[in-house]
Amino acid sequence: MALLSLKEVTKSYGQVAVLKGIDLDVEPGEVLALVGENGAGKSTLMRIIAGLAQQTAGTASFDDVSAPTSLVGAEAAGIIMVHQEFCLAPHLTVAENVFLGREVRKGPFTDTKIMQRLAKESLARLGSSANPRAKLKDLPVSDWQLIELAKAFARNPRLVLMDEPTAVLSGTEAERLFERVREFRAAGGSVIFTSHRLDEVKEIADRVAVLRDGQIVRLERASQLSESQMAEAMVGRPLAEIFPAKCPPVNPVEVLGINNLASRGFVSEATLSVGQGEILGVAGLVGSGRTELFEAICGLRSATCVEFRLNGTVRKLPAAREAWQLGIAYLTEDRKAKGLLLGKPLAVNLALTSGALSGRTWIDKKAERAKLLDAVSAYDIRTGDIDTTAGSLSGGNQQKVLIAKTLASDPNVVIFDEPTRGVDIGAKQQIYKIIADLASRGKAIVVVSSEMQEVVGLAHRVVVMRKGKAVGELSGDGINEGEIIRLAMGVQEELDNVRYIGNARR
Repeated sequence: MALLSLKEVTKSYGQVAVLKGIDLDVEPGEVLALVGENGAGKSTLMRIIAGLAQQTAGTASFDDVSAPTSLVGAEAAGIIMVHQEFCLAPHLTVAENVFLGREVRKGPFTDTKIMQRLAKESLARLGSSANPRAKLKDLPVSDWQLIELAKAFARNPRLVLMDEPTAVLSGTEAERLFERVREFRAAGGSVIFTSHRLDEVKEIADRVAVLRDGQIVRLERASQLSESQMAEAMVGRPLAEIFPAKCPPVNPVEVLGINNLASRGFVSEATLSVGQGEILGVAGLVGSGRTELFEAICGLRSATCVEFRLNGTVRKLPAAREAWQLGIAYLTEDRKAKGLLLGKPLAVNLALTSGALSGRTWIDKKAERAKLLDAVSAYDIRTGDIDTTAGSLSGGNQQKVLIAKTLASDPNVVIFDEPTRGVDIGAKQQIYKIIADLASRGKAIVVVSSEMQEVVGLAHRVVVMRKGKAVGELSGDGINEGEIIRLAMGVQEELDNVRYIGNARR
């Protein structure tokens, strides 16, 4: 008997049908992956199952009775959802967050010691050594995700819903999560998860449901589907090569270079350069200092540098505003917290750096709107209304708004930090083309990414960071995932095709 059964489930908002006749069963002890482009209906379907939304038509049953139609009812039945956006309290401790809303009591008081012990055990099963007494706000984002997951499993669920659970996790952290999911499955628990990382889907899912335009267009065993077949079902057409052809420049003129940059606690020794028309990939494990290095270059973090060069001139590290004025643009890895004003219209977001601002203190509405229309067309931002808020767009379209905003000032150096995090395969292709087109126009491009395939597929050269240091460089045909991983992990052997940086050679 199926644990969860959906029959002809439809969901409409006004005249727009978001889900159209969904039929889906989930068995006890099964891991089901939901894949599809942003806007395909995955999140809406998960919200209905979690009791956060109600279907317009159709039926849903859980454990052979009508499925709960409220969050409280769903959680009482054992349906727990781990959202892509954190539902945590930064000023509480790790243990208090794990047991948020279901605190362990000893008489009239909270039993802090028991909560800390249980939280530590739950986190350890996910490979996390986070201190249960630490304040959440003092921990990195990857720890937040593991704490969110620990909170879900600590509630003794029967069905766990996970929306992009590995988006901010390292490969090692993701594998520990998968081990925990396998334990949960072996004990009879069920999981439904969404992911844009199709290799992960192949690794952990028993079955895959592919959604497109609110319908399930393919439902099969994961072992029967290749990543290419999943991607083609998602977009509804055969996929061309996802990465544009590489056209590396010959002897490119250096645009930006640093020697021995250091930022206390994050970067201890980094030397690199990027040339005109070149795409420099920067790889490394979570915590290697990649983001912090480029925040320092862009004046967003204090740092020292033996030598900083821009367009052939040696100068001091710029402050943030000066970096922008010098033509250095940084596309943040966190578009929602740092890149966009989600509650504001697209026009306002684009005007912030587009030059549509007048010389006074108000926005030139006419110039702003003209630039918005141009950007919507140029970057294929899919929105039904140009006055819509940024927060109402899909992840891929939000990312294209951020790119349009970042490029509006026509910078010469563009640093993309995790440019395709949380976007679907179609949007990825578009973003890769934007990056390649910028390089073909002579821009100096840096791509910082946790996705090895992305670095290998885009970059003309790759610098690998480890523990705050740039340790090695790969170029041309020598760029491959194996040697990037070995450098990132500090494998103590001489590697082929590597130019070691500083004293990193072993």
